[in-house]
Amino acid sequence: MRSFVLIAIIGLMIYGCGGYINTANQDATNVSEKSDTLRITNDSLEYEIIIIEPGFNNWLVTQFPEEYYAQSFLENRNQFFVSEYNRRVLNSTQYNADLYMQQINYEWNLDYGKEVNYLLYNYFIYFEKTYNQKL
Repeated sequence: MRSFVLIAIIGLMIYGCGGYINTANQDATNVSEKSDTLRITNDSLEYEIIIIEPGFNNWLVTQFPEEYYAQSFLENRNQFFVSEYNRRVLNSTQYNADLYMQQINYEWNLDYGKEVNYLLYNYFIYFEKTYNQKL
């Protein structure tokens, strides 16, 4: 009787540890999948930015904070980056169509706010470094 109870306890411990490991692995996978997508919307201005890039959020936390930049600097750099990026989208024979898939609709006269400009600017820096591109 005593050996039966001991075997049952050991069996429950092994079963319990196995279930815990699987749950932890599933949670870690879900977090990393969610963190690869960044979505910003503003209903009053009717715009939406979706950045789906593996590793972008992890890279972003290593960069200078939003307060480091002036909004005018971010807007000026984004105007240049967006113009060059869109030019490459339209010229798919010269540039890789897998990298330059879709034009970015960025209106120069619209105030998107500092957060949007900061994220867009950092996305272009990330894009340049990750794909060895010079915009």
